[in-house]
Amino acid sequence: MTASIALGLPQARPAVLALAPSRIREVANAGMHRSDVLAFWFGESDQPTPDFIAAAATRSIAAHQTFYTQNLGRPALREAIAAYASALQGVPIGPERIAVTGSGVSAIMLAAQTVLSPGDKVVVVTPLWPNVAEIPKILGAQVERFPLQVMQGRWQLDLEGLLARLTPDTRMLIVNSPSNPTGWTIARADQQKLLDHCRALGIWILADEVYERLVFAPGLASAPSFLALATPQDRVIAINSFSKAWRMTGWRVGWLTLPPSLVPQVEKVIEYNTSCVAEFVQQGAIAALTHDDAAQTVSTMLATMAASRARLLAGLAALPGISVPQADGAMYAFFSVKGHPDSMALAKRLVAEAGLGLAPGSAFGPEGEGYLRWCFAASEAKIDQGLARLSAFLG
Repeated sequence: MTASIALGLPQARPAVLALAPSRIREVANAGMHRSDVLAFWFGESDQPTPDFIAAAATRSIAAHQTFYTQNLGRPALREAIAAYASALQGVPIGPERIAVTGSGVSAIMLAAQTVLSPGDKVVVVTPLWPNVAEIPKILGAQVERFPLQVMQGRWQLDLEGLLARLTPDTRMLIVNSPSNPTGWTIARADQQKLLDHCRALGIWILADEVYERLVFAPGLASAPSFLALATPQDRVIAINSFSKAWRMTGWRVGWLTLPPSLVPQVEKVIEYNTSCVAEFVQQGAIAALTHDDAAQTVSTMLATMAASRARLLAGLAALPGISVPQADGAMYAFFSVKGHPDSMALAKRLVAEAGLGLAPGSAFGPEGEGYLRWCFAASEAKIDQGLARLSAFLG
């Protein structure tokens, strides 16, 4: 018997073996081959990227801009991101703090690789998109979950409870707001208290703010951001992406806003991951921020999404046995169906029997069990069709 046979089948290391596979993908894979399924399982718009963004990338390819670029991104894109973020948050954010990344999720991985070590304690506010909670585990960190609560019909944060969990041995706090899947959006006062606490204890804050423009509370142009409160020297890393507000999910481009002292280190980590983001993708991203139609495109998208959101929430409220805790942001309704505690089983039945594709709440951790996530970044007509199918299924 050879040594390789004696050792058994080739295996990944234990931290990777222990990762949870995506339960969203498990449901989607059961129905993606069917043209009759109305799919609301992924977090993306059913509309394509705006033409002016695609045209900028097309011109770049036609000009043969297909070579390597800087690790941190083209200066023009970093400057455009910095100007956009400064205007949105009302504080100066220089381009020297920006790192362009090959997607928002890549930005999360890069941040984690830069500051986390095996055994580090990471506290995450849940329920949460599984990628965010699993990435620290790939690096050997110990993840502790802190669940939101439903109080007075709304998703709410037990701030004092969270502060008590953030002890001196904590390396990082991860906050996703607006939240995927709940839509919970952190209050500015709670951000300030968390920042003060983490600053005093030297805890890193990883702020996933990918959904910051998708906020539906009156008078808000964007959700509260830690960047509006933190100094450049604070241990705050903000994650953002072009995927949601600009309908660019397939482009895979995002960015990090970092303390200046961390930028050279992230630059090295980018080199050893992806080296750089494609030039033509960056040209599309520049257009997303600087084109004459850019601001109006985002405003129109938000208005359309708000109408679909209102239609979906009203339709769900009219169905018996459905409970939808209130939230102010993101692009999802996260709801429970009385008598269906197993969300995976329910999601698979909806695909098989109703042609309706929703994400199971258990995909977002044990706190999400019993819920379903419905992405409302779709036309009102498609929303109506989905509601009709759910109503028929529930009888």
